[in-house]
Amino acid sequence: MGFGFLYETPGFTTNNKDIPDKLSWPESWNLLILRHRSDHEESGDERGTRLSRHMSESSIAETEDDDDHVDRNIDLGPQFTLKEQLEKDKDDESLRRWKEQLLGSVDINSVGETLEPEVKFLSLAIKSAGRDDIILPVPETGNPNGLWFTLKEGSRYSLAFTFQVNHNIVSGLKYTNTVWKTGIKVDSTKEMIGTFSPQAEPYTHEMPEEITPSGLFARGAYSAKTKFVDDDKKSYLDISYTFDIRKEWL
Repeated sequence: MGFGFLYETPGFTTNNKDIPDKLSWPESWNLLILRHRSDHEESGDERGTRLSRHMSESSIAETEDDDDHVDRNIDLGPQFTLKEQLEKDKDDESLRRWKEQLLGSVDINSVGETLEPEVKFLSLAIKSAGRDDIILPVPETGNPNGLWFTLKEGSRYSLAFTFQVNHNIVSGLKYTNTVWKTGIKVDSTKEMIGTFSPQAEPYTHEMPEEITPSGLFARGAYSAKTKFVDDDKKSYLDISYTFDIRKEWL
């Protein structure tokens, strides 16, 4: 789950693969989200209420440095509720139309005045061609108990999940996954999922297909930690679990 590279048998030689970002908005919107930059307002810029919050560096491109202690210290500026965002620039026709197009069918009256976005994961599944999906129960609190799932060595698979966004826009939702075998870190994966506005219908996202390692040294028990965080470092799902790679599916 989330290896992010291919193992060669029987050892652990890796071959990195390029994974393109999959953002939920058109490319022209990827660097803009609904937050005002405070320096515009301080300077008295007449266009200071533009929607010009930039995604953090980690949102724009994946990084080869997967050390958790790296802090980019990117100032994303203050947050505003959706209602506040729509009230600003209301006399600017072009910005008003842009906001309406960006937010789509969002019912502003239903999202209320809540500042913080809410992301709730509804389902997680491992997909492999020719087999029924492995449905993984999403723990409401804590971590899964015992072995969470088993994969067959040398098999193709992908992780799919659905999630609901409420209250406000979630900026730069990112998936991170770290895997250990016998206490040694064998992989760390990061992938940008995208930026999403609140809506009644859940979003569905499927990760790029991967291949499980194979061979004597690849089989056995693994431990892993999966997180979904946004540009503001807010975590929406943080779970630790164990899984096996075996000769055959269970």
